[in-house]
Amino acid sequence: MMLPDTHIWLWWIHDPSQLTQLQVDSLHQHENDVIGVSIFSCWEIAKLVQLQRLDLPRSLREWITLALGYPGIRLFQLTPDIVIESTQLPGMFHRDPADQIIVVTARVHGCPLVTSDRKISQYPYVETIA
Repeated sequence: MMLPDTHIWLWWIHDPSQLTQLQVDSLHQHENDVIGVSIFSCWEIAKLVQLQRLDLPRSLREWITLALGYPGIRLFQLTPDIVIESTQLPGMFHRDPADQIIVVTARVHGCPLVTSDRKISQYPYVETIA
């Protein structure tokens, strides 16, 4: 099981050339297992579309439906444990609430987080694949 960060999920679908070979290998390896997607990644993509910072090739609803249908994808819901732990992360972590939720989602599910975000990959309290 593994969890792609929002940008990794987008790149995997639209521009895999932005992924590292390790990230590509991890995604392919888990297609027959579980690739968790945080519900917050769906929210982040919706916000990017709303703010006109992301242009999708189809409607947002269609895109999310198709993207959640990729091999191995399982939607990870927001739970009270994730919400609470996101406010109690150990050490110094940056203030982006979406990143906090996604980091905690990986921690709660006990899986690595695939990311190219340096702030996340340098955070010692979550296993990452960069």
